[in-house]
Amino acid sequence: MKVIITGVAGFIGGHAARRFLAQGATVIGIDNLSRRGNAENLEELRQLPGDFTFAFGDIRNINDILRIFAAHEDANVVIHLAGQVAVTTSVTNPRMDFEANALGTFNLLEATRQHCPGATFLYSSTNKVYGGMEQVVIVERDGRYAYRDIPEGMVEETPLDFHSPYGCSKGAGDQYVRDYARIYGLKTVVFRQSCIYGTHQFGIEDQGWVAWFTIATILGKPITLYGDGKQVRDVLWVDDLIDLYQAAIEKIDIAAGKVYNAGGGLANTMSLRELLAFLEELAGHPICPAQADWRPGDQKVFVADCTRVRTELGWSPKVAPKEGVQRLWSWTNPNRALLEKVLG
Repeated sequence: MKVIITGVAGFIGGHAARRFLAQGATVIGIDNLSRRGNAENLEELRQLPGDFTFAFGDIRNINDILRIFAAHEDANVVIHLAGQVAVTTSVTNPRMDFEANALGTFNLLEATRQHCPGATFLYSSTNKVYGGMEQVVIVERDGRYAYRDIPEGMVEETPLDFHSPYGCSKGAGDQYVRDYARIYGLKTVVFRQSCIYGTHQFGIEDQGWVAWFTIATILGKPITLYGDGKQVRDVLWVDDLIDLYQAAIEKIDIAAGKVYNAGGGLANTMSLRELLAFLEELAGHPICPAQADWRPGDQKVFVADCTRVRTELGWSPKVAPKEGVQRLWSWTNPNRALLEKVLG
């Protein structure tokens, strides 16, 4: 198997590369190394055994992408993970957000169509395509927010209502990927991902809240709680997500052209305050976050209904939130020097 991974030096991209290299695949990694920590992640990937080739490239530049794909027309799988990842950044720099997410995804679809049209194409979309979901009634139960009428969470048929520049750019890519299956017959799969967390994640305040709260607690950095902290998300350990990618590849005859929610589901939810309480247990001392107003586009609750992916691909998460946070803590603590170097 030959796998092209965009954003290979990022958090999820690095985990995907490690998994496929360990299984004997050839991995072609694309990245522009613009994110903090990418250089360090890439250096680690280069030390691993296996057939790994790094191609420096920017998905916004069609010439970069066509050049790389022309050299690897025998690729079996394309996993598209590169892009701009924060709602807050999309608000302050919407043009860059659009070019990285919407245009970048279009460029990759075109490169796949022209050079390896038989490859499986996996796209990491986001639950932000569902927007603010103002039509959904939200209640407070036991100190956390919950849906009143949809206990299993959002289904894939929920109307899209992007709400933020980030939602728009990722949603545009989401729909392009879906329609390249309909119009050109590409074997594409869209994953509307919830909160993915895990090791090698250089979480920051604007993105990657589980990792950021964990890192900040260990490094003694200030934490700001936006809103009231009762916001709930379904969280998904990164290795469970890579399992899902593999399930889609193995069952592409079923998955091609489909859109799937990819989250922890109802069984794997956590509020911001619940995470902080658990981190206090691990740290052995209180955490006193600063308070700030709600941020634009912040959903009070998001839980994905993952019935479709469970029934069609036979996948479900294995790692519960507390187990995952404990694993993340165990990785973060001995890597303090690396985290200080990357995050400052």
